[in-house]
Amino acid sequence: MNDTAKKQYAPVALVTGSAQRIGATIIKTLHAAGYNTVIHYRHSQAPAEALTAALNAQRANSAVCIAADLNDIHAIQQLAQQSCEVWGNLDALVNSASSFYPTPVGNTTDHQWNDLINSNMKAPFFLAQSLAAALTEQQGAIINIADIYAEKPLANHTIYCMAKAGNAMLTKSLANELAPHVRVNGVAPGAILWPEQGGAVQPSAQEKLLEKIPLARTGLPEDIANTVLFLLRDAPYITGQIIAVDGGRSIHT
Repeated sequence: MNDTAKKQYAPVALVTGSAQRIGATIIKTLHAAGYNTVIHYRHSQAPAEALTAALNAQRANSAVCIAADLNDIHAIQQLAQQSCEVWGNLDALVNSASSFYPTPVGNTTDHQWNDLINSNMKAPFFLAQSLAAALTEQQGAIINIADIYAEKPLANHTIYCMAKAGNAMLTKSLANELAPHVRVNGVAPGAILWPEQGGAVQPSAQEKLLEKIPLARTGLPEDIANTVLFLLRDAPYITGQIIAVDGGRSIHT
């Protein structure tokens, strides 16, 4: 695509797992910044379609939603292809989709292993591989949503922590391999939203966690979304980095 043709397009971002929660906030933030957005979902069809309609009401033909099971390599490849075809270009991939739940040693299944590894490692890698050429053409960027527990293990979440540790290394390795044309960074959330899967976090456990956060409060989904936007739009000389957005939790002694 030549420079004249590029000017006819808004930048395009694919955000996985973006029908609800942090992913949806990332979509809204990028859309408000002028991006056309591809909303990926697996089961959350109704929220994905509602979000798409709301964004298109704000700016016509600026959002689409695509369903894909990130456990299926063919679905991953199809998601990549469809995302590039909508507007003819792709400038950003944000790997936000992530399974999260406890897997205590002794009670963990093969299905849980595959689900956690696939959503946090396999899908981000194969999406990056499938989209590398398109992102290279646009001098684009990849953002992986990591986790502070990639470095400090969370009790009873061994597989999740392993997967996020792999996700962090994926970020650094891709940054090296796709340079100089594609920047790759990560955002590691701390306590942003209490998990929905596996039951609610008890108030006593919430208080105990807050004691370990120097800023003494949870963050907002917007804190993650704004960091993603910064890395995509305002950080042309940053690659291979993982920014902890955790209120200082990762430096607590």
